[in-house]
Amino acid sequence: MRVYVLLFNARTDNEGIHSLHMNDRDVVLMFESEDDATRFGLMLEAQDFPTPSVEAIDSEEIEEFCESAGFDCKLVPIGSLFMPPEATVEETDWQVDRPVNPETADSETEITELTSSELDRIRKQLEGLL
Repeated sequence: MRVYVLLFNARTDNEGIHSLHMNDRDVVLMFESEDDATRFGLMLEAQDFPTPSVEAIDSEEIEEFCESAGFDCKLVPIGSLFMPPEATVEETDWQVDRPVNPETADSETEITELTSSELDRIRKQLEGLL
């Protein structure tokens, strides 16, 4: 099944996935509807988040990613009026315009480690949401 997730800086070395901190867990939202994901992304922008990209992805792939990153995932059914929380962190660890380190740009292994590092920073950022 295809689902839609919100990514920041999609397809770059500084890619980040949007997640929420709910019940002491980080949760990636998997929208059944592209329109619902887009609407949620627009609401995030209204809260001064960077502009997210709505990306279609296989639900099994995102579930595997979440498991490996220590995240939970939640399916948002079509037509759900899922709203972002009003409280957000004031300062993020993840940076929209972080420059790419040319020494690691050629090494897939190091990019993977960098991505994991970015996800850890995002996780810490989201812990401060609630």
